Amino acid sequence: MVKARRGFNIRYQKIGVRATRSRAGNFTVAFFLILLALFMVFPMVYTVSTAFKPMGELLKFPPDFFVRNPTLQNFSNLSNAIANSTVPFSRYAFNSIIVSGLGTALHVLLASLAAFPLAKHKFPGRHFLFMMIVLSLMFSPAVVQVPQYLQIASFGWLDTYQAIIIPMLINTLGLYLMKQFMEQINDAVLEAARIDGAGEWAAWWYVVMPAVKPAYLTLTIFAFRDFWNNIGPVMMYITSENKKTLPLALTNIMQGGLPRLGATAVVGLILMIPPIIIFLITQSNVIETMKSSGMKD
Repeated sequence: MVKARRGFNIRYQKIGVRATRSRAGNFTVAFFLILLALFMVFPMVYTVSTAFKPMGELLKFPPDFFVRNPTLQNFSNLSNAIANSTVPFSRYAFNSIIVSGLGTALHVLLASLAAFPLAKHKFPGRHFLFMMIVLSLMFSPAVVQVPQYLQIASFGWLDTYQAIIIPMLINTLGLYLMKQFMEQINDAVLEAARIDGAGEWAAWWYVVMPAVKPAYLTLTIFAFRDFWNNIGPVMMYITSENKKTLPLALTNIMQGGLPRLGATAVVGLILMIPPIIIFLITQSNVIETMKSSGMKD
């Protein structure tokens, strides 16, 4: 065993790799990673616990982290609040599915289409365009809200789904992510596809998109989160109650004050569930993206 370990160290020293981490080092790294994981999961656990707290525990200060006497009364209160609404709960859910689902699909599609020529084609102004994309990441979306509203109003899009979806499609973070990941694809693979008769559309769909699956699934998570949680455009552009999204409707319920404190706790739980489900479905590909980003042949 000692000879085998000594040989292992010698081989790694020959190729310039230092195997210096001890068991204590591995334990320390694992310990801090566990602490970090617990720190990140605490808010979600607290949200779930709060949704089942009775009114007495909700008003307690300092609050208990875990619920002592769980109850379903908060869910009943939320159900009663929704029942008194002029628009059915299913309509709010339908609006959210349309906005979040369609918006996410279009954003991923447009970002990948725009990233392909930036990553794999050389044309005049390519570097300038990429610099503008990177520069746009520094500005808050609030900077362009006034001219954006004027444009949407001039197009006649007020009180329509496209008023919510289209402005968010130009988010350049997705384009930046897809472009950086597509640059890792070997040019020889694309050349082989073109020699075999594939056009640019076929090369993008059959070669590039399967190769960047971890990236566009990661972008799907980010885009769905943004479309699901972004109630600002809904408040600005939507005037009809039957076109408002579920997060906005639930947020309005939260404005009911102390009598709706329990329902407010349940709202936080409901709004948290869809993004978590999307993440759980694609988590393995997200991890692959984080490991591969920034690496090149």
